[in-house]
This record gives sequence, structure tokens and C-alpha cells, in this order.
Amino acid sequence: MSDASPGPFPLAGRVAIVTGSSRGMGRAMAEALAGAGADVAVNYRERSAEAEEAATAIRSLGRRSIAVGADVSDAEAVDRLAATCAAELGPPTILVNNAGIGTRVIDVDELTPELWAETLAVNLTAAYLTTRAVLPSMRAEGWGRVINISSTAAQTGGSVGPHYAASKAGLIGLTHGYATKLVGEGITVNAIAMAQIETEMLRAATAADPSRIPVGRFGTVDEVASVAVMLATNAYMTGQTISLNGGMYFTS
Repeated sequence: MSDASPGPFPLAGRVAIVTGSSRGMGRAMAEALAGAGADVAVNYRERSAEAEEAATAIRSLGRRSIAVGADVSDAEAVDRLAATCAAELGPPTILVNNAGIGTRVIDVDELTPELWAETLAVNLTAAYLTTRAVLPSMRAEGWGRVINISSTAAQTGGSVGPHYAASKAGLIGLTHGYATKLVGEGITVNAIAMAQIETEMLRAATAADPSRIPVGRFGTVDEVASVAVMLATNAYMTGQTISLNGGMYFTS
């Protein structure tokens, strides 16, 4: 299979893994990829019931789906995730690195080595581990899409803290590094940098304020999902960071 299929289901025959997809943005992207024709492995760490609900919703669209528990900051768990996906759905050639955490610190003195290490492990190292795990499948097909979910915090510092900003900036660097190395193999690697998307995590953040956003509202998970589908179906875009932030930050 050389490229995305034409027609209403451009991802027909493809298999995707979306990390952290039991709810919120992850679930929206998983369902949108399924709507474009992909079969999807829904990954979760703790929320098994919600992950099963997401997989059921995808199957209702006529696609195959499984829910697979795995801590994506753990290399052995990631290898099991990729192997389970390959055995039950087929070799994964679409990867969305969405799983992440963002523990807010008010003062930089609150940032401990433990919080730093945990944030980098879940937000950045996990993306390396999952990409490493699926690359053999992508190379065998001569086709692959890696989509890393970054943040406007990578570009501005944000309000969560230096640990979060650094982890999300690292994802942009990881995107550039892999895109450069894989550009001749039919594999594209891109990132989405978002700000203030209305999710459970955002609603729990006391600093969330739509009046700070130039367009005057929070973004929606469906707006994120539509960009993910675009990146999954576009063979010419690679090494790019798509800024989805309601005008909070403008790239040059």
C-alpha cells in the first residue's frame, strides 16, 4: 500500500495507535482517524472502562478497534502495545503521541527533580519509545505517519511550568530529528502545538481563561482531530509544527 487511498475513506486499510486516547483529545483523534477509514488501537494507562467505551464507539463506525493498557513511558509496555496492535489489528503505520501530563507549579521552587523526571518521561521519552516500536512496521510498508502532540507552551513558556514547556519543546525537536532521518522512506513526522483546548484537564486548571485567547474561546477537541486527520492523509508535509492556538502565538 503506497499512499493514502482516495475517496471518502483515505485511511482505509491503515492501522493507528493513539496514545492516551480513552478520553478528550486522544479519543477525538482516534474516532476521527476511524472516520477516515483507519482501524485504531486505543491506548490507556488507568481508565480501562473509558478506553473500552472509545473502542466501542470506533467499532460502531464500522472499523476494528481494541483497547490496550500500557504505560507508554515504560519501554517493555510500549513493545507489548505495538505487538498487541500488530497481532489483533495489523501492523501500525499511524502513530499519534498524545499521552501526556501537566502538573502545574506556581513557583519554580516547587519544581522538584521527581516532577521534572516524571514529566519528561511521559511527555517526551514516551514519544521516542512508541516511535521506535512502530518504525519497523512503517518501514516494512514504506508508509508511515507520526503525529506528536506538543503545546504552545513549547513556544511561549506557558503557565504550567518549565518542566512542561521543556517536555513539549522537546517533542518539536524530536519531530524535526525523525522527519529529517525518515523523509526518504515514505514516513512523515509532524507536530501539533495547541493552546487552551477544552478538555477535562483544562477545566481542572484554575488559570484557564478564554478571555486570554484572541479568538475569544477555547478550542475544541474536534478542531484538533481535524488537523490530525489532515496530517495522516498528507504525504508532502513533514517536519512541521502546526500551531493551533486561537491566535495566542504567531509563527513567522
